[in-house]
Amino acid sequence: MTTQLIKSSDRGYADHGWLKSFHSFSFADYYDPARMGFGALRVINEDRVAPGRGFGTHGHRDMEIISYVLSGELAHKDSMGNGESGAAQNGKEAGVIRPGDVQRMSAGTGVMHSEFNHAKDETTHFLQIWIMPDRRGIAPSYEQKHFDPASKRGKLRLVAANDGADGAVTIHADAKLYAGLFDGAEAAELTLAPGRLAYIHLVRGSLNVNGQDLTAGDALQVREASRLTLSAGKDAEVLVFDLAA
Repeated sequence: MTTQLIKSSDRGYADHGWLKSFHSFSFADYYDPARMGFGALRVINEDRVAPGRGFGTHGHRDMEIISYVLSGELAHKDSMGNGESGAAQNGKEAGVIRPGDVQRMSAGTGVMHSEFNHAKDETTHFLQIWIMPDRRGIAPSYEQKHFDPASKRGKLRLVAANDGADGAVTIHADAKLYAGLFDGAEAAELTLAPGRLAYIHLVRGSLNVNGQDLTAGDALQVREASRLTLSAGKDAEVLVFDLAA
């Protein structure tokens, strides 16, 4: 097993006033040739969007894009019709992402979308994740599901996978994404198939992964491991990516 710890302070950072963003990998004006991605994982941006501000309409193609809200709300609208005024799903406004929600947008042949924080007095804190697809030119699509805290407490809950297993959102990539909450004696293990890569991003709190202590914003790249062991959490929220080499 080989591991590489990436400290939170080693990430790129951009302050646009209304947007404050940490970049785990090269993105926009932040460029580090050693940090261009890991397996199919290309982007993890930790964004804080000021009240009443957001990302205007812009385009993507051939990318699997996952949004994971930590606090506040993020309103999504796209050229596929998601988030249109008046639409609703399960009694909630369609396209609004809240804590516990996982939103997946497959850009495929091309999609236009916007993301806004419409709150008057609350910053939206979320992770924007890009995963390179396993094939190009698919039809654009959208999916959003909620995973309550109980389903992640003391365990790794599958929230995104290439086969949509266990109620996860479906991504068009050879990758799986797990989310977990750990505190005190809570612990979990994840078995990795031979040749797989693992990327662990600690969203908040502190956690020990395979003997390595992580604090909020830290990440661990793991190669040639058969198992991940997560323990000694303190108010920890973590994302674990299982990736093709």
